[in-house]
Amino acid sequence: MRNFFPRGAGNGRTRTALVLAALVVVSSVATVGVAVGATTGANAVDADSSPQANAALQQNVSESEFAVSAPEEGDPYFEAKADDNRWISYINPRDEYRSPYLGNGSGKICVSLFNEAGQVVSGESVPNTTVTVPTGESIDWHSHADPVTVEYPLTEHYDRPLDADQFGTSPDVPQGDGYMDAHCIEIHGLPEDGGEVQYGEAEIAGEHADDIELVGYVQQAHDTWDTDVDPIEDAESYEEAGGGWTYYPDRSHGQVVVVLQLDGDKDISLDESTDDETAATDGDENATNSSGDEGNESENESAESTPSDANGTDESDDSGDASTGDGLPGFGAVAAVVALSSAMLARVVGSRSS
Repeated sequence: MRNFFPRGAGNGRTRTALVLAALVVVSSVATVGVAVGATTGANAVDADSSPQANAALQQNVSESEFAVSAPEEGDPYFEAKADDNRWISYINPRDEYRSPYLGNGSGKICVSLFNEAGQVVSGESVPNTTVTVPTGESIDWHSHADPVTVEYPLTEHYDRPLDADQFGTSPDVPQGDGYMDAHCIEIHGLPEDGGEVQYGEAEIAGEHADDIELVGYVQQAHDTWDTDVDPIEDAESYEEAGGGWTYYPDRSHGQVVVVLQLDGDKDISLDESTDDETAATDGDENATNSSGDEGNESENESAESTPSDANGTDESDDSGDASTGDGLPGFGAVAAVVALSSAMLARVVGSRSS
């Protein structure tokens, strides 16, 4: 068998080269291992970070969701539902009947405001801002019409900020998803043959008018309102929506929702949002709990998550080997391997010299 390693002094240089190569491999493996470990650790932080931090990263919004459950049977604001489950009705303080009553013509004109993530909000981030929808003579008898006026935030101006569930679906309710999402006026008593409801283009004015985008209009007439639509994607321009409708027998109902969306151009970072998100979460839970929703479980989970969890660090660990500050953690171990390798190399070289 042929010997691939020549004898004599060259053999010593080769062994030295092999030792050096081995040291390079060991150092490289250690470095890769640390880098992989750091990457894995970063992914773990993303997966295990607090609910507030995840919410801030996933929903970069100007205002948190305003979640209000739809009234259930037995609630003072529950009105009625059809025997065949085609519709459900809730009490609305802005519901009026024409006097004199001219027929069974009925309908709604509503306004819905959403945040950048498509969640319903009350307008807390856009105070002193007003939306008006002109209605003219068609329903000038209604005390909340001519024009329809909506002031933000809803929670400061109305005892019943939201009164309708216009969008979404749920097997638990005939219409909607079980959460209120619109501020409406309701109309009853118009002629069911030739009666008209007309409205003009919505106008946004006030301190934060530039932070609200008029997405469009969702209009449905002459039939039961279909909630299986997306308020943002399905909204149309004023011209496409129609600007109103005319009643005819057996088709004497109609509705329109003016769809608005916050455009505050907010940039929420993980570090800045934890405290704000906690406060917003608490506010949401107070709102939903007043309607009977359960929020204690998520609240407890949020309380257990500390700011150190959100940032992916454990402040109780003050060992100096875990991190180098602004680089990848664990390079103290690599330095130790390199030092040990250097000592081994010195011994090899020294033995050859002697």
